[in-house]
Amino acid sequence: MWVVHIPAVQQRAGIGNATLGTLLLMLAVGAIGGMQATGRLADRFGSDRTTTVAAAALAITAVGPGLASQPWQLGAALVLFGFANGALDVSMNSQAVVVEQRYRRPIMAAFHGLFSVGGVAGSLVGAATLAAGWAPAMSLAATGAMGLVVVAVASGHLVTVPRREHHAGAVPHGGYSRRVVLLGGLAFVLMLCEGVANDWSALQVKEHLGSSDSVAALAFGVFSATMTIGRFTADRIAARIGPVALVRYGALVAAAGMAAVIVSPWLPLTLAGWGLFGAGLAGSVPQLFTAAGNMTTGSPGANMSRVVGMGYIGFLAGPACIGWVSEATSLTAAMAVPLACVLGAAAMAPQVREDARATRVRGRPG
Repeated sequence: MWVVHIPAVQQRAGIGNATLGTLLLMLAVGAIGGMQATGRLADRFGSDRTTTVAAAALAITAVGPGLASQPWQLGAALVLFGFANGALDVSMNSQAVVVEQRYRRPIMAAFHGLFSVGGVAGSLVGAATLAAGWAPAMSLAATGAMGLVVVAVASGHLVTVPRREHHAGAVPHGGYSRRVVLLGGLAFVLMLCEGVANDWSALQVKEHLGSSDSVAALAFGVFSATMTIGRFTADRIAARIGPVALVRYGALVAAAGMAAVIVSPWLPLTLAGWGLFGAGLAGSVPQLFTAAGNMTTGSPGANMSRVVGMGYIGFLAGPACIGWVSEATSLTAAMAVPLACVLGAAAMAPQVREDARATRVRGRPG
């Protein structure tokens, strides 16, 4: 809902593209701050409570950008909105790990699939309210009110888990273990690829093949569709072949898709390449979050916040990196960056292997 209202909010605040870009960076800063703060809170108070508070905060702060009429007001609103969004990212993924443990088979990717469906639903509803002439503040306030109702209904059904004591050799909140760094690195490169597809797929088709805007938009549509479908099928695949194989072969599928994008002179092959790229990436990031939440050293909330945080930085850095590289070469040639990233992810796939304790709890292959 926020994304589709960005042009209207920009007009209301009377700002140009450069100022908007700076203010969107404030959104990212707030999100990273919320991610880092919530890890400790989830460990102390439980992911059920932090999820409830973060979701309620997100619903309330969603209206802020729609009310802003000055650049400083929009900046402040985006910091708060971003903080709540980052806090919810960490807390709801931590809660999803707990639910998945109780469920005794992989379901993390399906949660991420519903996240994708929510994004599509929000964009469609937002487009409808804009067409009906609703002001951004009214649309975002209505969305927030609906969100508070969902929080009220769902909060009583979240799973409470007693606080787990650190295991011997655990890294305290102030440090990063080697495993967390490696999982965070994997999250960085994979979410970098997702960010590149979100921001550059349509423009790559337009620039490389000379397509119209409407045809070029199909690239992102195909990518989003295959990623959403892939997230709803990844759990069954993970249960059958294990998380390591899922990440490894998924990354190789994504690499094949990106290679096709780079070399293809034909629109159908290019669109198929973006589709393969989305399908290959679909199930990988959920496996990273599951692995972080099930580590038997360190604090689960802190581990999750660090891995999610590093992944989010990659999501933001990817589009900027492609922009810089394309200035020196071309946009299509710059796609060698995500190609290298998914090949590296395939090599790093063993990092998502679960330890013996987590495997016994979840009842699935390692």
